[in-house]
Amino acid sequence: MPVRQESKDRRIVVGVDGSPSSCEALRWAARQAALTGSVLETVIAWRDPASYAGYSWLIADTSYADPAAKTLRVAVANTLKPEGGITVRQLVVEGNPARVLLDAADGADLLVLGHRGHGGFDGMLLGSVTQHCVSHSPCPVVVIRGHR
Repeated sequence: MPVRQESKDRRIVVGVDGSPSSCEALRWAARQAALTGSVLETVIAWRDPASYAGYSWLIADTSYADPAAKTLRVAVANTLKPEGGITVRQLVVEGNPARVLLDAADGADLLVLGHRGHGGFDGMLLGSVTQHCVSHSPCPVVVIRGHR
C-alpha cells in the first residue's frame, strides 16, 4: 500500500506565461490544489533574448526578471480568488522554460500546463515546451486545452 504524503509535502506545479491557456491551467490547478490540500507553485521562466546570439552586453542594464514577475503576479491576481484557501507560491526562474518546469516538478505530485490550442493540424500537436515536459516529467502531467 502506498504511503500517503502529508499535506505540507503535497505540491502542484503550474506553468504560467500570462496566456489565456496558462491562466486556464492555473485555474484548474488551483481547484485541484484545494481538493487535495496541496500547495500550488506557480512558475514562470524567463531568458535574456540577446544572450542567444552572444550580444547580451548590448542590453546589460535590462532585466527580464521584473516583467516576468509582474506577468506572474497579474495572472495569479486576475485568475485566483483571494479567499481560495490554498497556499500559492510564485517562482520566477531564469532559464529554458521546459527545463525550469521539469526542475520545479521534481518531487511534485502533478505538473499542470496550458496548451494554446491552435486549430486544424497544428491543434493536434503540443507546443515544444509542453511536449518536452510531457515526455520527460518526473511526475504526472495534466495539459489544459483552454476554452473551446
